[in-house]
Amino acid sequence: MGPTLEALAADLAEGRTTSEALVDACLARIDESGGEGERVFLNVNRESARASARAMDALRGAGAAPSRYAGIPVSIKDLFDLEGEVTRAGSKVLEEAEPATSDAVTVTRLRQVGFIVIGRTNMTEFAFSGVGINPHFGTPRGSWQRDKNRVPGGSSSGAAIALTDGMAHVSLGTDTGGSCRIPAAFNGLVGYKPTARRIPLTGAFSLSTTLDSIGPIGRSVACCSAVDAVLARSQHEPLIARAARGLRIAVPNSYVMEDLDADVARAFEVALKRLAEAGAIIEHAAFPEIDAIPKANARGGFAAPEALATHRKLIEAHADLYDSRVLVRIERGHEQTAADYIDLMRTRAALIAKFEHHMRDYDVLAYPTVPVVPPPISAFDADTDFARLNMLILRNPAVINMLDGCSISVPMSRPPQAPSGLMLSLPGNRDNDLFAIAAGVEACLA
Repeated sequence: MGPTLEALAADLAEGRTTSEALVDACLARIDESGGEGERVFLNVNRESARASARAMDALRGAGAAPSRYAGIPVSIKDLFDLEGEVTRAGSKVLEEAEPATSDAVTVTRLRQVGFIVIGRTNMTEFAFSGVGINPHFGTPRGSWQRDKNRVPGGSSSGAAIALTDGMAHVSLGTDTGGSCRIPAAFNGLVGYKPTARRIPLTGAFSLSTTLDSIGPIGRSVACCSAVDAVLARSQHEPLIARAARGLRIAVPNSYVMEDLDADVARAFEVALKRLAEAGAIIEHAAFPEIDAIPKANARGGFAAPEALATHRKLIEAHADLYDSRVLVRIERGHEQTAADYIDLMRTRAALIAKFEHHMRDYDVLAYPTVPVVPPPISAFDADTDFARLNMLILRNPAVINMLDGCSISVPMSRPPQAPSGLMLSLPGNRDNDLFAIAAGVEACLA
């Protein structure tokens, strides 16, 4: 799969590699004939990345590297502003927009510690699906059974494939209903959705102002923890894994455990068995607050009306340029009245309070990230199948966005098995607790 950030940092510190060598290797993978590069990247910053790499090598040689991660290539989802570039958000609608006058706050923070922006990655148009299909710029093929042309997961599709194919060593994505965790689960990676309010959204094109969060996709829990600390400007301590012994794990008796593919169900059963053998306490429990979410979101939830508020004028001028499957989801915003929206905010606040109270009895909530393995791209040719499968793929990860928590997907299967993710979640502002738990679970399942 490729080296972790800690391995790369050690190699840089010990002189076993250079930033310039890392950047050149990533660029070579992007440009590889027959590879996914042209579908993964919408723009590649070749010259600026090489210049930055030479600068980071010089700083490290002088003992002045801004951090241990200085010089490592990172990919940036097309949703984020990069100074001097147009932020298209995976669309044709914004191709003629004015270039950004400054970097997104999160991009600035990555640059400040020396990460090198290798380019902008492809995504679902306006981040409005969990599948990863983009009819405008092509769809990157998932890493599993690539010859069968499976979906990469979305909306941060290119972000995941950039890592699996060695085109970057960590990726910046967003997660409004699973957009970091779904592609991570579909490609054997780790995807993180932080407590949304910890990381500024400034400079990121919004899907839902209520549900949007910004997180990394990495090759390990430690990779995501390190990047999250940079994004949140929190003190980054060495990640100490919490042992599985005595860990109280809640598995919800809920719709999130329904309609599981045989491969996912088997992988989840094995994961729980391994954790139990390591001393974890597994308890299947009712979570009424989870079961109440579908009814609360019956009129489109927060994403539809909030996206409509952003897109209304764009749709009036350029409806013909939208992916029709994205457009129909945005226009569901018309179904809600102002009173409906206010009711939804009140309902959400009550569900969050119930979840926080409920989780006092447990150390972590666990269930499969996605109930299915990556379907072939051809399964989404019919719009009716797209709508059904998209909602199934989004179903499980979207729960924690609604409950304002933090959540991580770690691999619970290994090749040649079908990829699947184990999702671990906690109430909001418990991100550091979650990273420690996830690191212990990751070690147990490895």
